[in-house]
Amino acid sequence: MTESIPLGPLAAQAESIWQLCAGVDESQARWRPDADSWSMLEVINHLADEESADFRARLDCILHHPEDPWSPIDPTGWVLQRGYNQRDLGESLQRFSAAREESLVWLRSLGDADLNVSAPAPWGGRICAGDMLAAWVAHDLLHLRQLVELHYAWTAQRMQPWSVAYAGDW
Repeated sequence: MTESIPLGPLAAQAESIWQLCAGVDESQARWRPDADSWSMLEVINHLADEESADFRARLDCILHHPEDPWSPIDPTGWVLQRGYNQRDLGESLQRFSAAREESLVWLRSLGDADLNVSAPAPWGGRICAGDMLAAWVAHDLLHLRQLVELHYAWTAQRMQPWSVAYAGDW
């Protein structure tokens, strides 16, 4: 296994995502704290699509086709276009898990890939393969935080008229 490829965090974070969805019913899975926020279902389906259409595809492009343009993606538009919030949570988690497992197998196949290889970034400048890997791991963490925030907001709302204030500052 390649030391430079962060397989451990990507595998562990996928498990954490699963655990944060354990025991979540359909109502909670679809609930949004406000019109500008995503539901848990939207987060999970976003992660599944990002797994193959964004991080794996772009890392492959950087490593193997650095001068090729990146395929366009629309992660925020896909939330509504692809009806994420109308999907089943269990099936969505399975889809994410299958995509992550495919990514882990692919990452293992890279061997001692040179993470210093870079490619032109669509926003200008260049991006290294290592930057893409670091962003992939960090992206999971951002959405793990989002899932925890959704649990907290759901709990605060569902426990009304009682207060969660004694738990401490969020």
